[in-house]
Amino acid sequence: MSTLNSVQNLHTFKLKSNAKKISIIEDVTELNRFVGKANGYDFVVLGEGSNTIFLEDFSGEVVRLNLKGKAIKETETDYFVTGAASENWHNFVVWLLENEVYGLENLALIPGTVGASPIQNIGAYGVEVKDFIFKVEYFDLTDGSTKTLVNEECFFGYRDSVFKHNLKSTAVITNVTFKIPKTWVPVCTYGELAQLKSPSAKDIFDKVVSIRGSKLPDPSVLGNAGSFFKNPIVERNIADEIVKHYADAPIYPTLDNKFKLAAGWLIDKCGLKGFEHGGIAVHDKQALVLVNKSGVAQGKALKEVILKVQNTVFEKFSVVLETEVRLIGSQGEISVENAEQ
Repeated sequence: MSTLNSVQNLHTFKLKSNAKKISIIEDVTELNRFVGKANGYDFVVLGEGSNTIFLEDFSGEVVRLNLKGKAIKETETDYFVTGAASENWHNFVVWLLENEVYGLENLALIPGTVGASPIQNIGAYGVEVKDFIFKVEYFDLTDGSTKTLVNEECFFGYRDSVFKHNLKSTAVITNVTFKIPKTWVPVCTYGELAQLKSPSAKDIFDKVVSIRGSKLPDPSVLGNAGSFFKNPIVERNIADEIVKHYADAPIYPTLDNKFKLAAGWLIDKCGLKGFEHGGIAVHDKQALVLVNKSGVAQGKALKEVILKVQNTVFEKFSVVLETEVRLIGSQGEISVENAEQ
């Protein structure tokens, strides 16, 4: 494959890899040529590449969406805010603050686009985007139509949605509309935000930006894809066993009587912070992040580090870690279970 089709600079982990073809979509109608093809296999839709890693040369086409636009409408009680798929997420949050629309400030500095936000139900510091999504508009690759799902039809879960399951290969999100109450209630009970006293939305935003900036490496300096593993949700017996040995373990009860663990904490307690293999490393400040430390690492090394982390955490805590990042092999998207192939 020609290096003219290199995708190294199209994904923030920056592994050296190529694609058969790279194209840019400026208008939804241009997606018509992909009707009947599978997103993630015949071609890969890419936003800012912050949650996708090309492990090796991809035999299909990489499609970069460039759908822009945003608008605010309001009723007496709510703001209805629509963002096109390719709008940068963090800039979108900043724009809302500037327009005195408050509620998404806890999600500041999450990399990626507005269109990517519903797919894995992005969340941070006690807030998940599902709590604000009103509807999601998408292009249906099965028949070329534009369809809309309301919140309940998206089947949101922890870092999960219908766009990771039934619609995984057939939907290309084009617009997202958020319903944000005019009555703002600050969420500052999670982590370091609890230190804030009677904060404004801007105070929460600034604190989140400060925390994330201090812990997470800048992908323009050190290749990475942000949080690499999901925080696992476990049954009570697993959580109790961990607390028995680590009284200060960060464990959070969920609504369904299960418990969310901090993946970064588990990895750290396994002594893997700073672990390096083949130019891939577990970040020395935040164990939840894997980095392309050498800048010339290969996909094979990344797969081996993923398995090293997963196996070590399972052996010590009996907890299965799932990747949050989308992994693309030569024939398309691969699951964690076959990442070693």
